[in-house]
This record gives sequence, structure tokens and C-alpha cells, in this order.
Amino acid sequence: MATMTDEENLDGEKTGFFSRLKKSLLKTRDNLAGGIDNVVRGTAKVGPELMLELEEVLLMADVGMPATTKIIAELKAQVKDSRIRSNDEVTARIKEIMAGMLGEFSGTLDVSANSPFVVLVIGVNGSGKTTTIGKLAKMWRAEGKSLALAAGDTFRAAAVEQLQVWADRAGVDCIRQKSGADPSAVAYDAVHAAIARKMDVVIVDTAGRLQTNQNLMEELKKIKRVMAKALPGAPHETLLVLDASIGQNSVSQAKLFHEALGVDGLVMTKLDGTGKGGVLLNITHELRVPVRFIGVGEKAEDLQVFSPQSFVRALFEK
Repeated sequence: MATMTDEENLDGEKTGFFSRLKKSLLKTRDNLAGGIDNVVRGTAKVGPELMLELEEVLLMADVGMPATTKIIAELKAQVKDSRIRSNDEVTARIKEIMAGMLGEFSGTLDVSANSPFVVLVIGVNGSGKTTTIGKLAKMWRAEGKSLALAAGDTFRAAAVEQLQVWADRAGVDCIRQKSGADPSAVAYDAVHAAIARKMDVVIVDTAGRLQTNQNLMEELKKIKRVMAKALPGAPHETLLVLDASIGQNSVSQAKLFHEALGVDGLVMTKLDGTGKGGVLLNITHELRVPVRFIGVGEKAEDLQVFSPQSFVRALFEK
């Protein structure tokens, strides 16, 4: 599954992907790119005053202090090296820096690397975890892959039913047990079923009760251990789903999950409803983990493979 390049986005069906991305980032574009544009076109010349104004814009757009510090430091270094001589060059340099930061740890998810390829999906309730699983199932099913979904959020009947609906829509199996069952047992059964049926992919849903962090993390660790017994090396991808609308709070969530479980990739959902999409820069900078997918709307096709170049281009293109 290849990441879309800017050139690919300019023709054919992929133009629709980029159009949806641009539309979804409208609020973030107003906050981030709009603010940068106002500063660059203002009265301050390239120098300390301009840098302070840019720093303020980045922080207001939820880029976060660590990522903002890196961006400003690189800009200052380029000014010192005379690579930036005028205000007009500032925006172009910022775009290059941002794309470099997002691309440093980017990488597509190759589910053909193992058979079955086991994906453990984690995140707090309300982040869009179950919906993301459904969209992934539909996407991979359309690529001809056979899948099983595991309803591991066993303490919320609504989550199990929602996953079943998505499984039915995608035409894939849903492995489930009675309400309140041990989530690790569901995951174990799903992996064994996938092995027996020679399936390509298993996606495991999990609980996300943030109010009981310690218990939740221990439960998720147990799921990982049990899956590894069913299939050595599983899960092959621990995918963390984050809600873009909570801004910098998603950074602390990401750190919590990463420290406890070791996150392999990120999914950022709900970018279409927030002006806080700049947080993506800080999350990748802090966690040093790739963003695999982004959610730009409610439809199944609105879950997109993440492309750093397309993301930055959509942020700044009017």
C-alpha cells in the first residue's frame, strides 16, 4: 500500500483524496497557515521580532512547545546561513521543515509482512477506535484481503454491536463472545481462527476506559501477551487512535500508551472538525512514531493513508 505523492494527487481518482484532505484541514489551515501568512506579510522583517511572532502563531495552532522550538531553531539557523533573506522565503522554509519533521518517522503499514498480520488497536473511548477498525477492514477487504475483527471491548455492548455492523458492511468475520468476557480470550480466539482459516489480517478492538489508566494498561498488556502465545510475534502492529479535537491532550495520551505498550503507529481522527491539526507535528516529534492514517470525515473512504507532503501542502494551499 503506497503513500500518495503530491504528483499522484493531481490526477485521476486521487484528486478526490486530496480535495477531501484540504477540506478537512480548513480550520487548521486558518489557524496555522493563515496565521503564518499574516505574520510573513506583516511589518516585521526577518529577525528576532518575526521569529517571536511566528512562535506565537505556532503555539496558538497547537503545534506545541517542543515542535515549535525545533521549527524556530531551524528557521534561525537558516537565517544565520543566509538561506532566508526575505519574508517571502519564510513560508517556503516552514513548509519544508514541517514536511521533514512529519516525514522523519513516516512509513506505510505493510500487512502482507505476516500471515495473518495481527493489528492491535488501542486508544481511549470516544477517539474513533471502533470506527477506524471498520474503515480499515473495508479498505483492506477492497484490496482483496481476508480479515477477521475481534470484539475485544467486551464491557461495552454498544462497541461490540458497532464492530459487528462494520464487519457486516465490509463482508468480514467478527469474532465475539458474551458481554463481560475476558478481552484477551477474544483476541486469542480471533488469532487462532485466522490461522485456521488462513486469513490475511486480524484487527483487534480494545477497551479505552481512561478513568482507570492502570487497570486498562494491564489489561492491554495481557492481551498482547496472550496473542503472542497464539502466534509468536503478534501483534505485528500496535496502532494508537487519537482524537485531533483534544489538541495537546492527545500528546499526553500518546505518551501514556506508548510508555506502557510500545506504539508502532498512529491514527489521527476527526481532523475535519477541529483547528488543532497542528498537534500532529508535536506528537510525531515527541513520540518518534509514524502516523499511518488520518481521518478526514465520516465515510469509509475518509480514512486516508498519511502522506507528510500532502498534509503540509493541504495546510498551506488555498
